[in-house]
Amino acid sequence: MPESAWKLLFYSLSWSYGGYLLFFTEYPFFHDPPSVFYGWKKGVDVPTDIAIAYLMQGSFYGHSIYATVYMDAWRKDSVVMLIHHVVTLTLLVFSYAFRFHNVGILVLFLHDISDVQLEFTKLNVYFKHRGGIYHRLNDIVSDLGCLTFSVSWFWCRLYWFPLKVLYATCHSSLQSVPNIPFYFFFNALLFALTLMNIYWFLYIILFVAKVLTGQLQEVNDVREYDAGEVQLPKSWKEG
Repeated sequence: MPESAWKLLFYSLSWSYGGYLLFFTEYPFFHDPPSVFYGWKKGVDVPTDIAIAYLMQGSFYGHSIYATVYMDAWRKDSVVMLIHHVVTLTLLVFSYAFRFHNVGILVLFLHDISDVQLEFTKLNVYFKHRGGIYHRLNDIVSDLGCLTFSVSWFWCRLYWFPLKVLYATCHSSLQSVPNIPFYFFFNALLFALTLMNIYWFLYIILFVAKVLTGQLQEVNDVREYDAGEVQLPKSWKEG
């Protein structure tokens, strides 16, 4: 529970800050994804507000690599989770170094909302039974959270991410900067991130299907207790 509470706080702050950058400043990246490459040139200065977001996220994912290896219980998809953290941190470091930071802000914003819902839902799962008493409100909220988490994962990571980010990096980048450096390197990492999102979404579908068919009677973080039972995606643990 303390782990989920901490992550809920971090993801809420990081997603809110990303929303502020995309919707309450002059950056048009969300509504006009090709604009992430407008005026790009080597060595361009990174705006301070974007640099702050990169510092926050880079620190978090650097720690997450350590936590996955040395602190968290090892699970069936821990290898995939470790690869996810390495890919994310690599994207952060190199996109900052080569001034693709505008794309990075869009990627982080589209991913963080699912993690906010994930940790909020997990907290309500833990709060369902406390003090030896069953709390129906937390049970209802956890059910709704599971539904909204599944929808947001699909909408933001599997629909908007390819539509906005991959379209901009694969197509628009060549229109704005014909000889853009590291084109294949960055797009390979972004496609790897997409494949991992699909991988975890299959876990989500399996979990929801078992709830709907009655094989699971309630939303529960079963991975925390018995690795041999039906498992939630690793993202229910890490996000």
